[in-house]
Amino acid sequence: MQAITYITALYQTITKELNCIGSWFSPLILRLFVAWEFSEAGFEKLNGTNWFADINFPFPFNLLPPDISWAMATFFEVVGAIAIAFGLATRFFAVSLFILTIVAIAAVHWPSEWNTFGELFQGYRFTDKAGDGFGNYKLPLIYMIALLPLILNGAGKLSLDYLVRKVLIK
Repeated sequence: MQAITYITALYQTITKELNCIGSWFSPLILRLFVAWEFSEAGFEKLNGTNWFADINFPFPFNLLPPDISWAMATFFEVVGAIAIAFGLATRFFAVSLFILTIVAIAAVHWPSEWNTFGELFQGYRFTDKAGDGFGNYKLPLIYMIALLPLILNGAGKLSLDYLVRKVLIK
């Protein structure tokens, strides 16, 4: 019985320490992952040529000229990634990138046609095979899942958002 009490106490101590460390570092690691991935796409757009004219964007995004869509995507991927890395206006930029990713899935990554869930799931993959009709929405979906904790919980304790909140609430 004493061994069970010791093991339970040890488990609770370890869990308490991990929770403390996790509340500081887990959101930071997630933010850095998201920032890296979106900044890569943003800097590629910043240094590349606009290929948005060749895409059929869903409504209401199809109402914007391709140059404006390109500039907006580039802005949110570069500035949003930097802001998220530092934890500044994290929820705003996470929601913005979430919406941007939904548009990207709808315009580029979604299967061109599907009639069954089996056909839809063929697009859950990483591929560079453009034009095969199956889509490739796995990576954007992973990005959306990574953005959700930042939207729901914010940037965490190692962030400018946390620092600003502490200074303002003082």
